[in-house]
Amino acid sequence: MNTPPQNPKTPAEITRVSILIVDDDDSMRDILSSVLHSNYKVTAVATGEAGLRALKQQHVDIVLLDICLPDTNGLEVLREIKNTWPETLVIMITVVKEIKSAVTAMQLGAFDYINKEFDYDELRTLIARAVGELKSHREISYLREEVAQRVPQEFIIGATEAMQKTCELMRKAAAVPSTVLITGESGTGKEMVARQIHKWSDRVENPFMAINLASIPSELLESILFGHEKGAFTGAHCQRSGKFELANGGTLFLDEISELRFDLQAKLLRAIQEGEVERVGGAHPIPIDLRLIAATNIDLQAAVKNGGFREDLFYRLNVLPIHLPPLRERRSDIPELIGLFLNRYSKRFHRIIGGITEEAREILCSYNWPGNIRELENLVERMVALADGNMLTIYDVPVEYRVFPFPFAAGQFKMTDALRLAVEGFERAFIIQALKQESWHQGKTAERLGVHRKTLEYKIKRLKILRGPSSEE
Repeated sequence: MNTPPQNPKTPAEITRVSILIVDDDDSMRDILSSVLHSNYKVTAVATGEAGLRALKQQHVDIVLLDICLPDTNGLEVLREIKNTWPETLVIMITVVKEIKSAVTAMQLGAFDYINKEFDYDELRTLIARAVGELKSHREISYLREEVAQRVPQEFIIGATEAMQKTCELMRKAAAVPSTVLITGESGTGKEMVARQIHKWSDRVENPFMAINLASIPSELLESILFGHEKGAFTGAHCQRSGKFELANGGTLFLDEISELRFDLQAKLLRAIQEGEVERVGGAHPIPIDLRLIAATNIDLQAAVKNGGFREDLFYRLNVLPIHLPPLRERRSDIPELIGLFLNRYSKRFHRIIGGITEEAREILCSYNWPGNIRELENLVERMVALADGNMLTIYDVPVEYRVFPFPFAAGQFKMTDALRLAVEGFERAFIIQALKQESWHQGKTAERLGVHRKTLEYKIKRLKILRGPSSEE
Protein backbone atom coordinates (compact mmCIF):
# COMPACT_ATOMS: atom_id res chain seq x y z
CA MET A 1 0.00 0.00 0.00
CA ASN A 2 1.22 3.50 -0.87
CA THR A 3 1.80 6.21 1.70
CA PRO A 4 -1.46 7.88 2.66
CA PRO A 5 -1.57 11.44 1.31
CA GLN A 6 -2.83 14.30 3.45
CA ASN A 7 -6.61 14.39 3.55
CA PRO A 8 -8.41 17.53 2.37
CA LYS A 9 -10.72 19.47 4.65
CA THR A 10 -14.06 17.74 4.92
CA PRO A 11 -17.54 19.33 5.00
CA ALA A 12 -19.08 19.95 8.41
CA GLU A 13 -21.61 17.16 8.07
CA ILE A 14 -18.84 14.62 7.54
CA THR A 15 -16.76 15.71 10.54
CA ARG A 16 -19.61 14.64 12.81
CA VAL A 17 -19.47 11.04 11.55
CA SER A 18 -17.99 8.51 13.98
CA ILE A 19 -16.23 5.35 12.78
CA LEU A 20 -15.43 2.20 14.75
CA ILE A 21 -12.63 -0.08 13.49
CA VAL A 22 -12.81 -3.72 14.63
CA ASP A 23 -9.67 -5.60 13.53
CA ASP A 24 -7.17 -7.77 15.42
CA ASP A 25 -4.29 -6.70 13.17
CA ASP A 26 -2.43 -3.92 14.99
CA SER A 27 -0.88 -2.49 11.81
CA MET A 28 -4.25 -2.49 9.99
CA ARG A 29 -5.90 -0.61 12.87
CA ASP A 30 -3.07 1.93 12.86
CA ILE A 31 -3.23 2.42 9.07
CA LEU A 32 -7.01 2.83 9.01
CA SER A 33 -6.93 5.20 11.96
CA SER A 34 -4.20 7.36 10.41
CA VAL A 35 -6.11 7.62 7.11
CA LEU A 36 -9.43 8.51 8.71
CA HIS A 37 -8.73 10.32 11.97
CA SER A 38 -8.32 13.82 10.48
CA ASN A 39 -11.81 13.79 8.98
CA TYR A 40 -13.76 11.55 11.32
CA LYS A 41 -14.04 10.58 14.95
CA VAL A 42 -12.28 7.20 15.01
CA THR A 43 -12.23 4.44 17.64
CA ALA A 44 -10.29 1.19 17.12
CA VAL A 45 -10.58 -2.15 18.97
CA ALA A 46 -9.11 -5.62 18.42
CA THR A 47 -11.99 -8.04 19.17
CA GLY A 48 -15.66 -8.54 18.35
CA GLU A 49 -16.60 -8.36 22.02
CA ALA A 50 -14.76 -5.05 22.40
CA GLY A 51 -16.51 -3.75 19.28
CA LEU A 52 -19.99 -4.55 20.62
CA ARG A 53 -19.03 -3.01 23.95
CA ALA A 54 -17.90 0.18 22.19
CA LEU A 55 -21.22 0.36 20.31
CA LYS A 56 -23.06 0.23 23.63
CA GLN A 57 -20.88 2.97 25.12
CA GLN A 58 -20.78 5.51 22.32
CA HIS A 59 -22.62 6.62 19.19
CA VAL A 60 -21.23 5.00 16.02
CA ASP A 61 -22.24 5.79 12.44
CA ILE A 62 -19.98 3.42 10.49
CA VAL A 63 -18.20 0.20 11.51
CA LEU A 64 -15.16 -1.19 9.63
CA LEU A 65 -15.39 -4.86 10.65
CA ASP A 66 -12.85 -7.61 9.99
CA ILE A 67 -14.45 -10.91 9.00
CA CYS A 68 -11.80 -12.95 10.86
CA LEU A 69 -11.58 -12.04 14.54
CA PRO A 70 -9.77 -13.89 17.34
CA ASP A 71 -12.82 -14.32 19.60
CA THR A 72 -15.73 -14.71 17.15
CA ASN A 73 -16.76 -14.73 13.51
CA GLY A 74 -17.18 -11.26 12.05
CA LEU A 75 -20.48 -12.34 10.47
CA GLU A 76 -21.91 -13.00 13.94
CA VAL A 77 -20.84 -9.52 15.04
CA LEU A 78 -22.50 -8.13 11.89
CA ARG A 79 -25.76 -9.92 12.75
CA GLU A 80 -25.73 -8.45 16.25
CA ILE A 81 -25.02 -4.95 14.95
CA LYS A 82 -27.82 -5.01 12.38
CA ASN A 83 -30.23 -6.46 14.92
CA THR A 84 -29.47 -3.94 17.67
CA TRP A 85 -28.25 -0.87 15.73
CA PRO A 86 -29.96 -1.15 12.32
CA GLU A 87 -29.11 2.43 11.35
CA THR A 88 -25.35 1.82 11.73
CA LEU A 89 -23.58 1.06 8.43
CA VAL A 90 -21.10 -1.84 8.41
CA ILE A 91 -18.23 -2.21 5.94
CA MET A 92 -16.53 -5.61 6.05
CA ILE A 93 -12.74 -5.95 5.83
CA THR A 94 -11.67 -9.08 3.94
CA VAL A 95 -8.80 -10.83 2.22
CA VAL A 96 -9.12 -12.32 -1.27
CA LYS A 97 -9.91 -15.83 -0.01
CA GLU A 98 -12.79 -14.49 2.09
CA ILE A 99 -14.78 -13.04 -0.84
CA LYS A 100 -17.56 -15.62 -0.42
CA SER A 101 -17.93 -14.57 3.21
CA ALA A 102 -18.06 -10.95 2.10
CA VAL A 103 -20.95 -11.76 -0.24
CA THR A 104 -22.73 -13.46 2.66
CA ALA A 105 -22.11 -10.34 4.73
CA MET A 106 -23.80 -8.21 2.07
CA GLN A 107 -26.80 -10.53 2.22
CA LEU A 108 -26.90 -10.03 6.01
CA GLY A 109 -27.08 -6.25 5.63
CA ALA A 110 -23.47 -5.04 5.32
CA PHE A 111 -23.19 -1.78 3.40
CA ASP A 112 -20.13 -2.95 1.41
CA TYR A 113 -16.76 -4.66 1.81
CA ILE A 114 -13.14 -3.72 1.12
CA ASN A 115 -10.05 -5.85 0.62
CA LYS A 116 -7.15 -5.47 3.06
CA GLU A 117 -4.92 -4.58 0.12
CA PHE A 118 -7.01 -1.47 -0.46
CA ASP A 119 -5.97 1.78 -2.09
CA TYR A 120 -6.34 4.88 0.09
CA ASP A 121 -8.44 6.73 -2.47
CA GLU A 122 -10.67 3.67 -2.72
CA LEU A 123 -11.18 3.70 1.06
CA ARG A 124 -11.97 7.41 1.20
CA THR A 125 -14.44 7.05 -1.68
CA LEU A 126 -16.19 4.16 0.08
CA ILE A 127 -16.43 6.07 3.35
CA ALA A 128 -17.75 9.15 1.52
CA ARG A 129 -20.41 6.96 -0.11
CA ALA A 130 -21.39 5.59 3.31
CA VAL A 131 -21.65 9.14 4.65
CA GLY A 132 -23.89 10.00 1.71
CA GLU A 133 -26.07 7.02 2.58
CA LEU A 134 -26.40 8.25 6.16
CA LYS A 135 -27.44 11.67 4.90
CA SER A 136 -29.96 10.10 2.52
CA HIS A 137 -31.56 8.21 5.41
CA ARG A 138 -32.01 11.50 7.26
CA GLU A 139 -33.45 13.19 4.17
CA ILE A 140 -35.93 10.35 3.62
CA SER A 141 -37.10 10.64 7.21
CA TYR A 142 -37.45 14.37 6.69
CA LEU A 143 -39.48 13.94 3.49
CA ARG A 144 -41.76 11.43 5.18
CA GLU A 145 -42.31 13.96 7.93
CA GLU A 146 -43.17 16.61 5.34
CA VAL A 147 -45.66 14.36 3.54
CA ALA A 148 -47.28 13.33 6.82
CA GLN A 149 -47.76 16.89 7.93
CA ARG A 150 -48.64 18.40 4.51
CA VAL A 151 -47.97 21.84 5.94
CA PRO A 152 -48.43 24.60 3.32
CA GLN A 153 -45.16 26.18 2.27
CA GLU A 154 -46.41 29.64 1.26
CA PHE A 155 -45.65 32.54 3.56
CA ILE A 156 -47.14 36.01 3.28
CA ILE A 157 -45.37 38.84 5.04
CA GLY A 158 -48.17 41.38 4.65
CA ALA A 159 -48.16 45.15 4.39
CA THR A 160 -48.92 46.05 8.00
CA GLU A 161 -46.20 47.74 10.03
CA ALA A 162 -46.38 44.98 12.65
CA MET A 163 -45.65 42.25 10.09
CA GLN A 164 -42.93 44.30 8.41
CA LYS A 165 -41.15 44.53 11.77
CA THR A 166 -41.71 40.83 12.32
CA CYS A 167 -40.19 40.07 8.92
CA GLU A 168 -37.13 42.15 9.76
CA LEU A 169 -36.64 40.16 12.98
CA MET A 170 -37.05 36.89 11.06
CA ARG A 171 -34.30 37.81 8.60
CA LYS A 172 -31.96 38.78 11.42
CA ALA A 173 -32.73 35.51 13.20
CA ALA A 174 -32.08 33.50 10.03
CA ALA A 175 -28.58 34.94 9.75
CA VAL A 176 -27.41 33.59 13.12
CA PRO A 177 -27.68 30.14 14.79
CA SER A 178 -29.30 31.41 18.01
CA THR A 179 -32.43 29.86 19.50
CA VAL A 180 -35.72 31.57 18.57
CA LEU A 181 -38.92 31.78 20.63
CA ILE A 182 -42.07 32.60 18.64
CA THR A 183 -45.09 33.79 20.60
CA GLY A 184 -48.62 34.59 19.53
CA GLU A 185 -52.20 33.45 19.73
CA SER A 186 -53.21 30.06 18.38
CA GLY A 187 -53.52 30.08 14.60
CA THR A 188 -51.31 33.10 13.91
CA GLY A 189 -48.88 31.11 11.74
CA LYS A 190 -46.01 30.36 14.12
CA GLU A 191 -44.92 27.23 12.23
CA MET A 192 -44.95 29.09 8.89
CA VAL A 193 -42.65 31.69 10.44
CA ALA A 194 -40.32 28.98 11.73
CA ARG A 195 -40.21 27.38 8.28
CA GLN A 196 -39.44 30.71 6.64
CA ILE A 197 -36.56 31.38 9.06
CA HIS A 198 -35.20 27.97 8.08
CA LYS A 199 -35.56 28.80 4.36
CA TRP A 200 -33.69 32.05 4.79
CA SER A 201 -30.88 30.43 6.81
CA ASP A 202 -27.74 28.63 5.65
CA ARG A 203 -29.33 25.37 6.86
CA VAL A 204 -31.96 25.40 4.10
CA GLU A 205 -30.50 22.30 2.39
CA ASN A 206 -30.85 20.30 5.61
CA PRO A 207 -34.01 19.00 7.33
CA PHE A 208 -36.73 21.06 8.99
CA MET A 209 -38.43 18.90 11.60
CA ALA A 210 -41.62 20.09 13.32
CA ILE A 211 -43.25 18.54 16.36
CA ASN A 212 -46.30 19.68 18.34
CA LEU A 213 -45.57 18.73 21.93
CA ALA A 214 -49.24 18.97 22.92
CA SER A 215 -50.28 16.32 20.37
CA ILE A 216 -48.02 13.53 21.65
CA PRO A 217 -48.79 11.33 24.70
CA SER A 218 -46.56 12.35 27.57
CA GLU A 219 -45.11 8.87 28.01
CA LEU A 220 -43.90 8.76 24.38
CA LEU A 221 -42.48 12.26 24.16
CA GLU A 222 -38.97 11.54 25.46
CA SER A 223 -38.46 8.68 23.00
CA ILE A 224 -39.79 10.72 20.06
CA LEU A 225 -37.57 13.69 20.88
CA PHE A 226 -34.35 11.92 21.86
CA GLY A 227 -34.71 8.40 20.43
CA HIS A 228 -34.28 5.09 22.24
CA GLU A 229 -32.03 2.07 22.38
CA LYS A 230 -33.19 -1.48 21.80
CA GLY A 231 -34.81 -2.88 24.94
CA ALA A 232 -35.05 0.54 26.64
CA PHE A 233 -38.73 -0.14 27.36
CA THR A 234 -41.49 -2.55 26.43
CA GLY A 235 -41.96 -2.44 22.68
CA ALA A 236 -38.51 -0.99 21.93
CA HIS A 237 -37.52 -3.82 19.60
CA CYS A 238 -34.70 -1.93 17.93
CA GLN A 239 -32.75 1.29 18.11
CA ARG A 240 -34.57 4.44 16.89
CA SER A 241 -33.28 7.95 16.28
CA GLY A 242 -35.22 10.85 17.78
CA LYS A 243 -36.23 14.15 16.22
CA PHE A 244 -33.02 15.79 17.41
CA GLU A 245 -30.89 13.32 15.46
CA LEU A 246 -33.11 13.43 12.38
CA ALA A 247 -32.91 17.23 12.34
CA ASN A 248 -29.12 17.25 12.74
CA GLY A 249 -27.63 19.97 10.56
CA GLY A 250 -31.04 21.58 10.09
CA THR A 251 -33.80 23.12 12.19
CA LEU A 252 -35.99 21.58 14.89
CA PHE A 253 -39.30 23.35 15.62
CA LEU A 254 -40.95 22.59 18.97
CA ASP A 255 -44.50 23.93 19.02
CA GLU A 256 -46.47 24.32 22.27
CA ILE A 257 -43.23 24.27 24.26
CA SER A 258 -45.16 25.02 27.46
CA GLU A 259 -46.60 21.47 27.29
CA LEU A 260 -43.18 19.88 27.82
CA ARG A 261 -42.98 17.85 31.04
CA PHE A 262 -40.88 19.44 33.76
CA ASP A 263 -38.35 16.55 33.82
CA LEU A 264 -37.96 16.74 30.03
CA GLN A 265 -37.41 20.48 30.28
CA ALA A 266 -34.16 19.67 32.11
CA LYS A 267 -33.13 17.25 29.36
CA LEU A 268 -33.94 19.83 26.68
CA LEU A 269 -31.90 22.44 28.53
CA ARG A 270 -28.93 20.08 28.64
CA ALA A 271 -29.27 19.36 24.89
CA ILE A 272 -29.18 23.10 24.14
CA GLN A 273 -26.25 23.81 26.46
CA GLU A 274 -24.09 20.81 25.62
CA GLY A 275 -24.99 20.33 21.96
CA GLU A 276 -25.69 16.65 22.47
CA VAL A 277 -28.55 14.30 23.32
CA GLU A 278 -28.84 10.89 24.91
CA ARG A 279 -31.31 8.26 23.76
CA VAL A 280 -33.67 6.60 26.24
CA GLY A 281 -31.71 3.65 27.61
CA GLY A 282 -28.51 5.00 26.09
CA ALA A 283 -25.16 5.18 27.83
CA HIS A 284 -23.39 7.71 25.63
CA PRO A 285 -24.14 11.21 24.31
CA ILE A 286 -24.78 11.86 20.61
CA PRO A 287 -23.47 15.18 19.26
CA ILE A 288 -26.00 17.39 17.49
CA ASP A 289 -25.74 20.58 15.50
CA LEU A 290 -29.09 22.18 14.79
CA ARG A 291 -31.10 25.38 15.11
CA LEU A 292 -33.86 25.16 17.73
CA ILE A 293 -37.04 27.19 17.31
CA ALA A 294 -39.75 27.00 19.98
CA ALA A 295 -43.26 28.42 19.97
CA THR A 296 -46.02 29.02 22.50
CA ASN A 297 -49.42 30.71 22.72
CA ILE A 298 -49.17 31.37 26.46
CA ASP A 299 -47.15 33.79 28.58
CA LEU A 300 -44.05 31.74 29.44
CA GLN A 301 -42.81 34.35 31.91
CA ALA A 302 -46.07 33.94 33.84
CA ALA A 303 -45.59 30.16 33.68
CA VAL A 304 -42.09 30.60 35.14
CA LYS A 305 -43.50 32.66 38.04
CA ASN A 306 -46.17 30.02 38.64
CA GLY A 307 -43.58 27.24 38.73
CA GLY A 308 -44.82 25.54 35.56
CA PHE A 309 -41.79 26.26 33.43
CA ARG A 310 -38.06 26.31 34.17
CA GLU A 311 -36.61 29.79 34.34
CA ASP A 312 -33.20 28.72 33.01
CA LEU A 313 -34.82 27.02 30.02
CA PHE A 314 -36.97 30.09 29.31
CA TYR A 315 -33.88 32.30 29.03
CA ARG A 316 -32.15 29.70 26.82
CA LEU A 317 -35.14 29.71 24.47
CA ASN A 318 -35.87 33.43 24.56
CA VAL A 319 -32.60 34.53 22.94
CA LEU A 320 -34.36 35.89 19.84
CA PRO A 321 -38.05 36.54 20.64
CA ILE A 322 -40.52 37.05 17.79
CA HIS A 323 -44.14 37.96 18.50
CA LEU A 324 -46.87 37.42 15.90
CA PRO A 325 -49.80 39.85 16.06
CA PRO A 326 -53.34 38.42 15.83
CA LEU A 327 -55.16 38.72 12.51
CA ARG A 328 -57.57 41.35 13.89
CA GLU A 329 -54.56 43.67 14.29
CA ARG A 330 -53.43 43.20 10.68
CA ARG A 331 -56.71 43.43 8.75
CA SER A 332 -55.08 44.95 5.67
CA ASP A 333 -53.30 41.62 5.15
CA ILE A 334 -56.59 39.68 4.98
CA PRO A 335 -57.26 40.20 1.22
CA GLU A 336 -53.82 38.82 0.34
CA LEU A 337 -54.35 35.82 2.62
CA ILE A 338 -57.78 35.19 1.07
CA GLY A 339 -56.17 35.19 -2.38
CA LEU A 340 -53.51 32.72 -1.23
CA PHE A 341 -56.02 30.27 0.24
CA LEU A 342 -58.47 30.70 -2.65
CA ASN A 343 -55.75 29.75 -5.13
CA ARG A 344 -54.55 26.84 -2.99
CA TYR A 345 -57.95 25.18 -2.56
CA SER A 346 -59.15 25.89 -6.09
CA LYS A 347 -56.18 23.84 -7.32
CA ARG A 348 -56.63 21.15 -4.68
CA PHE A 349 -60.34 20.70 -5.38
CA HIS A 350 -59.95 21.16 -9.17
CA ARG A 351 -62.40 24.05 -9.08
CA ILE A 352 -62.39 27.15 -11.29
CA ILE A 353 -62.98 29.96 -8.80
CA GLY A 354 -62.15 33.31 -10.36
CA GLY A 355 -62.09 35.34 -7.15
CA ILE A 356 -64.26 36.83 -4.43
CA THR A 357 -66.69 39.75 -4.68
CA GLU A 358 -65.90 43.03 -2.97
CA GLU A 359 -68.95 42.68 -0.72
CA ALA A 360 -67.88 39.23 0.48
CA ARG A 361 -64.29 40.41 0.95
CA GLU A 362 -65.43 43.32 3.13
CA ILE A 363 -67.38 40.95 5.34
CA LEU A 364 -64.30 38.79 5.88
CA CYS A 365 -62.09 41.82 6.49
CA SER A 366 -64.54 43.05 9.15
CA TYR A 367 -64.75 39.79 11.08
CA ASN A 368 -62.81 39.49 14.35
CA TRP A 369 -61.08 36.15 13.59
CA PRO A 370 -60.60 34.63 17.07
CA GLY A 371 -58.97 31.62 15.37
CA ASN A 372 -56.66 33.90 13.36
CA ILE A 373 -55.10 32.73 10.08
CA ARG A 374 -56.01 29.09 10.69
CA GLU A 375 -59.69 30.00 10.98
CA LEU A 376 -59.52 32.14 7.82
CA GLU A 377 -57.90 29.30 5.87
CA ASN A 378 -60.49 26.79 7.07
CA LEU A 379 -63.32 29.13 6.06
CA VAL A 380 -61.94 29.76 2.56
CA GLU A 381 -61.47 26.01 2.09
CA ARG A 382 -65.10 25.47 3.12
CA MET A 383 -66.35 28.22 0.80
CA VAL A 384 -64.40 26.90 -2.21
CA ALA A 385 -65.63 23.34 -1.58
CA LEU A 386 -69.31 24.38 -1.35
CA ALA A 387 -69.44 27.27 -3.85
CA ASP A 388 -72.14 26.97 -6.52
CA GLY A 389 -70.56 29.42 -8.97
CA ASN A 390 -67.12 30.42 -10.19
CA MET A 391 -66.94 33.46 -7.90
CA LEU A 392 -67.26 33.56 -4.11
CA THR A 393 -70.10 35.88 -3.06
CA ILE A 394 -71.69 36.98 0.22
CA TYR A 395 -74.01 34.00 -0.11
CA ASP A 396 -71.03 31.67 0.11
CA VAL A 397 -70.06 33.27 3.44
CA PRO A 398 -71.69 31.28 6.28
CA VAL A 399 -74.39 33.11 8.25
CA GLU A 400 -72.41 33.11 11.49
CA TYR A 401 -69.71 35.24 9.84
CA ARG A 402 -72.22 37.90 8.82
CA VAL A 403 -73.48 38.68 12.33
CA PHE A 404 -70.45 40.34 13.87
CA PRO A 405 -69.91 39.90 17.62
CA PHE A 406 -68.08 43.25 17.96
CA PRO A 407 -68.62 46.98 17.25
CA PHE A 408 -68.41 47.81 13.53
CA ALA A 409 -65.51 49.85 12.29
CA ALA A 410 -66.28 53.32 10.94
CA GLY A 411 -67.17 53.33 7.25
CA GLN A 412 -68.01 49.59 7.18
CA PHE A 413 -71.35 47.80 7.35
CA LYS A 414 -74.21 49.21 9.39
CA MET A 415 -76.06 46.92 11.76
CA THR A 416 -79.10 46.93 9.42
CA ASP A 417 -76.89 45.71 6.57
CA ALA A 418 -75.59 42.86 8.71
CA LEU A 419 -79.13 41.87 9.69
CA ARG A 420 -80.25 41.88 6.05
CA LEU A 421 -77.32 39.73 4.98
CA ALA A 422 -77.89 37.30 7.85
CA VAL A 423 -81.57 36.89 6.96
CA GLU A 424 -80.78 36.45 3.26
CA GLY A 425 -78.08 33.93 4.04
CA PHE A 426 -80.42 31.85 6.18
CA GLU A 427 -83.19 32.04 3.56
CA ARG A 428 -80.82 31.04 0.77
CA ALA A 429 -79.44 28.05 2.70
CA PHE A 430 -83.00 26.97 3.61
CA ILE A 431 -84.21 27.11 -0.03
CA ILE A 432 -81.13 25.26 -1.34
CA GLN A 433 -81.73 22.48 1.19
CA ALA A 434 -85.38 22.18 0.07
CA LEU A 435 -84.35 22.13 -3.60
CA LYS A 436 -81.85 19.36 -2.95
CA GLN A 437 -84.47 17.29 -1.15
CA GLU A 438 -86.71 17.56 -4.23
CA SER A 439 -83.82 16.91 -6.66
CA TRP A 440 -83.96 20.58 -7.71
CA HIS A 441 -87.52 20.22 -9.02
CA GLN A 442 -88.87 23.77 -8.55
CA GLY A 443 -92.55 22.84 -8.71
CA LYS A 444 -92.28 20.21 -5.98
CA THR A 445 -90.02 22.52 -3.92
CA ALA A 446 -92.56 25.38 -4.09
CA GLU A 447 -95.28 22.96 -2.96
CA ARG A 448 -93.13 21.74 -0.07
CA LEU A 449 -92.40 25.32 1.02
CA GLY A 450 -96.05 26.38 0.63
CA VAL A 451 -95.31 29.22 -1.79
CA HIS A 452 -96.26 29.93 -5.41
CA ARG A 453 -93.76 28.69 -7.98
CA LYS A 454 -93.31 32.25 -9.30
CA THR A 455 -92.41 33.36 -5.78
CA LEU A 456 -89.81 30.62 -5.54
CA GLU A 457 -88.37 31.54 -8.94
CA TYR A 458 -88.08 35.17 -7.84
CA LYS A 459 -86.24 34.20 -4.65
CA ILE A 460 -83.89 31.89 -6.57
CA LYS A 461 -83.00 34.76 -8.90
CA ARG A 462 -82.69 37.37 -6.13
CA LEU A 463 -80.55 35.14 -3.94
CA LYS A 464 -78.43 34.04 -6.93
CA ILE A 465 -79.05 30.34 -6.40
CA LEU A 466 -77.63 28.25 -9.26
CA ARG A 467 -79.87 25.35 -10.16
CA GLY A 468 -78.50 21.82 -10.08
CA PRO A 469 -77.96 19.71 -13.22
CA SER A 470 -81.24 17.79 -12.74
CA SER A 471 -83.48 20.86 -12.34
CA GLU A 472 -86.65 21.07 -14.42
CA GLU A 473 -88.37 24.01 -16.07
